[in-house]
Amino acid sequence: MKPQNDYKINPKAQPTFYFIGVTTGHSSINKVFPLWMDVLGRPEVVLEGIDHPLHDEPENYRQTVAQIKHDPNSIGALVTTHKLDLFAAARDMFDYVDPYAQATSELSCISKRDGQLRAHAKDPISAGLSLDAIVGEGYFGRTGANVLLLGAGGAAVATVLHLINKAEAADRPNRIIAVDRVQDRLEHMRHIIGKYDTDIQVDYVLNGDPERNDSLMAELPDHSLVINATGMGKDTPGSPITDAGVFPRNGIVWEFNYRGELDFMHQALRQKNERALHVEDGWVYFIHGWSQVIFEALDITMTPELFQKLDESASAVRG
Repeated sequence: MKPQNDYKINPKAQPTFYFIGVTTGHSSINKVFPLWMDVLGRPEVVLEGIDHPLHDEPENYRQTVAQIKHDPNSIGALVTTHKLDLFAAARDMFDYVDPYAQATSELSCISKRDGQLRAHAKDPISAGLSLDAIVGEGYFGRTGANVLLLGAGGAAVATVLHLINKAEAADRPNRIIAVDRVQDRLEHMRHIIGKYDTDIQVDYVLNGDPERNDSLMAELPDHSLVINATGMGKDTPGSPITDAGVFPRNGIVWEFNYRGELDFMHQALRQKNERALHVEDGWVYFIHGWSQVIFEALDITMTPELFQKLDESASAVRG
């Protein structure tokens, strides 16, 4: 590999925050970001997308990290999709790696502080804040609900990490069922969760058949939480369940996506009244995910008042 300082750097004329993904130009953040910079009193900061193909060459990831590391006007980045691959390719280029990034071997946030390039895994925090806003305190102790996670990627791992680290027993479910069609993702989750001492029973199910997912959902107790963490309905077509699948009565349905066809969410909405469901999309997760990373990169302290202002300005753009 090249030495860290042996990369072509594109000096920026103004402070630049990067969005590292696959199709970054399609995200709502492109409209939201300048509004947020006005709210935060940093209108000079601009957003620039960097698109990498899935599982790009390590040298290309390192070039992106080098741009942030060595250009003084490159202030940080939010990373989607490439969280594992980018971190694996460029881990040695970071001066600080936070505990969640160490535990998960991935990053979602790059920041710079006191001359250090810093790697953070913010998803457990973002997923946790979003989930807490949905279920409230003591939900699992009060209801006996379980959690069915359809998908075992980074967002799903983050959700499990948040739940097993809840201090109060009433905020932890007795059981989590994680389902994925790819064995490696399940093993990655199992490896990470195995580092923690938890009283939650976590079951790992290798499955890509929507009818089997219907059966798993039918076995859940009332009030249980069903999450679509597969990317289906946005990144790929369809839903992880069939139209015949029945959600748990009085359950909570959380669609991690906030844009796309959202087939899973519409399946839940069709049962909302009959099954007394609480249905959420991924908008709050989007707000928490981006705000956590931006506040880290800009070294700003989050307050409830600031978050409310960001939510209001973003929701106005969403319409």
